[in-house]
Amino acid sequence: MTQALTEARAAAARGEVPVGAVIVDPTGRVVAAAGNRTRELNDPTAHAEILTLRAACAAAGSERLPGHDLYVTLEPCAMCAAALAAARVRRIYYGASDPKSGGVAHGARVFSHPQAHHVPEIYDGIAADDCADLLRTFFAAQRKAGAKE
Repeated sequence: MTQALTEARAAAARGEVPVGAVIVDPTGRVVAAAGNRTRELNDPTAHAEILTLRAACAAAGSERLPGHDLYVTLEPCAMCAAALAAARVRRIYYGASDPKSGGVAHGARVFSHPQAHHVPEIYDGIAADDCADLLRTFFAAQRKAGAKE
């Protein structure tokens, strides 16, 4: 989660919502890492999880990542959760919960539907305070900057 937080901080420095993700292979080696780039790329799908999935799948030469684990600083949204299921990611470790836009424990709860092709193991609350603090600080600064305009 430490590297995912580093990616999230880098995203914040770029003006992106500070979410970072890392995918490790079955040996524990990091094969992909990214932070959000939706604004930079003008791409609503450029979430940290999607970017890491793309890179990890390219590195593996496969659209499936069995045995791979994702570490992400925020509960994945429904889009990301569905993509993680499609990739057959083994485990998802996430930091902060996302009651507003989450798709794992909140909202769509993608993995609880019978249509879910694959249900990874889920571990939440990993470095949750650090992850949530980063998001709170970012959005407080955004609100403050908006008040000055």
